[in-house]
Amino acid sequence: MTLRQTCIAIPLLVLLAGCASLDSTTHPQAPSSTAAAIEVAEAFISEARPEDELDSLATWIDEGGGTRVIATAKTTHRLVLFDGDSGERLDAYGGRGDAPGAFRRPNGIATFGDLVFVTERDAPRVQVLRMPTLAPVATFGERELRSPYGIWLHETAPDVLDVYVTDSFMYGADHTRVPTPDELDQRVRRYRVELDEDGVHASALGHFGQTDGPGVLHIVESIAGDPVQGTLLIADEDRRAAPTLHEYALDGTFTGRSLPAAHFGGEPEGIALWTCGLDAGYWVAVDQVVPRTLFHVFERDSLAPRGSFHGRTTANTDGIALHAAATPRFPAGVLYAVHDDQAMTAFDLGQVARALGLAAACME
Repeated sequence: MTLRQTCIAIPLLVLLAGCASLDSTTHPQAPSSTAAAIEVAEAFISEARPEDELDSLATWIDEGGGTRVIATAKTTHRLVLFDGDSGERLDAYGGRGDAPGAFRRPNGIATFGDLVFVTERDAPRVQVLRMPTLAPVATFGERELRSPYGIWLHETAPDVLDVYVTDSFMYGADHTRVPTPDELDQRVRRYRVELDEDGVHASALGHFGQTDGPGVLHIVESIAGDPVQGTLLIADEDRRAAPTLHEYALDGTFTGRSLPAAHFGGEPEGIALWTCGLDAGYWVAVDQVVPRTLFHVFERDSLAPRGSFHGRTTANTDGIALHAAATPRFPAGVLYAVHDDQAMTAFDLGQVARALGLAAACME
């Protein structure tokens, strides 16, 4: 494992996959079990830029307290910056290349303070940059990663992170052949990242994934965790098996729990934890179906389903970012979602909570 450090730095969230256009022949219809999904109108939809092929989202708070949303743009090999309250596109950074600050198909993204962590599928590596200018700081994972997608960060001590990265390498000329079981224990890789005045220092902590049984990870992208429960939710998108979310412990062992496969009509994509207080809250998971994306909500601890919603327009969603903190426009927080690879939409979490009858703490 190598770490290339270019400057000193210090910036959170996830996600991922790539589907092209809306077509019922390639995108499944919603399952009958979610026919009662509730409509929640989007607060805004940003300007469409089809050339970007947006994938994953993360949020960052600037010095003035403004919310910024950072999106990975796979086709243009850039990061795109949006205003979190208006959806205005503010800037774009990067371009195709291997140099610091350039990208090769950026996919997953997460932030911590002023650091931004980006997975690059075709590099392959994790690149660390610093807001607000997205100055390059370091890279890691070049020796181990083969096709990184999703990323989740867990602060285990002050300025010490455990970084979880899904590695969805495939075989065959068209990259559709799932590895044999003996390699499926490499589906998630974990790194220890330490931050100090000298920069960012990463070390590999190994890999994990079931090789048989109900918790096998065939095709993986999205990953998110719950530090309080000590668990991870990892999406398996393989339609030849049973697309669902599997629960793993933070140490990489399968807990034996998965969401009912029948709950997903399409591919499970973005995953986000909606915290309402210390240990209350919900999981939100994307179901990539047509004509509109379904957002399924599950209890944080039991994983019991609490309902589903969709927007009026949002479709073909890959990544989401849940920003639970109040903003001027969204006092109860906001859920950002990618719309059809070309725009970002926003849902008022207060409206979502009221529509689904969720805990009052989630409306404050």
